[in-house]
Amino acid sequence: MAAVAAGSGTPREEEGPSGEAAAPQPHASTSAPGPRLSRLPLARVKALVKADPDVTLAGQEAIFILARAAELFVETIAKDAYCCAQQGKRKTLQRRDLGKVSLAFG
Repeated sequence: MAAVAAGSGTPREEEGPSGEAAAPQPHASTSAPGPRLSRLPLARVKALVKADPDVTLAGQEAIFILARAAELFVETIAKDAYCCAQQGKRKTLQRRDLGKVSLAFG
């Protein structure tokens, strides 16, 4: 990520290990259109987090990390369930495939 030069307020490029200027890293911006970093709606994740009475504050970064973790969890379960379906020589996931996988996590 580009660093800010001391006192000037302008970004400068950091040098890589070989002395060459490193390419600036894209940063997540909520207002600029582009590729979404999270597939789950962050507002919905935030609402779920706020529904917990033990949570008083939740930063935007924490909400993003929770959304991303949930996506990875669902992806892992879906892949494992699909493997169970393939073992049964099927291409369609069934509830029992998800049940077999959830037993492995429990």
